[in-house]
Amino acid sequence: MKFKWVFLATSFLMALNASGPAQAQVYALEDPADWKEIETPPPPAFDIKKLITLEVSPNSQLVYGVDPATISISPKDGIVRYVMVASNASGARNVMYEGIRCSTGEFKTYARYSPDGKWTDVSKPEWRSLFENMPSKHALRFARAGACDSAAPATSVDTLVRRLKNQNFRMVE
Repeated sequence: MKFKWVFLATSFLMALNASGPAQAQVYALEDPADWKEIETPPPPAFDIKKLITLEVSPNSQLVYGVDPATISISPKDGIVRYVMVASNASGARNVMYEGIRCSTGEFKTYARYSPDGKWTDVSKPEWRSLFENMPSKHALRFARAGACDSAAPATSVDTLVRRLKNQNFRMVE
């Protein structure tokens, strides 16, 4: 049996505000040998006008948002899938179709959206740690904002969206 070590902060807002040390715990989570990811559904359509924004870093020049209509939680493999949009002040966008595996603290990018309006699959998508890959803080922020309940996915998409909307996030208009 294989174990993955996962660092989970118990007070993410404290860490974001840097008002004091965040308390954290490390969990050894079981990674069942028989776990298998389902065939990834195709990227869903998204609407830039309906994004719920996430503050990933106060110093970031990018604004991150997720369209709630793109969020799915697979009961078969426990993966939360979604479309994340990163925009800068000039209007340039990076759009990614991703998944989070809460039980192991990992995320994967399945596809990227091109400026010409087409999805391009990532040639060899791999699971990466939410905690060790600093350029992808948006996935960790999304997990902590409601996609994951510690090591389990949110109980429903409605619950996840409600958490996103109730955590002082604003809708992009």
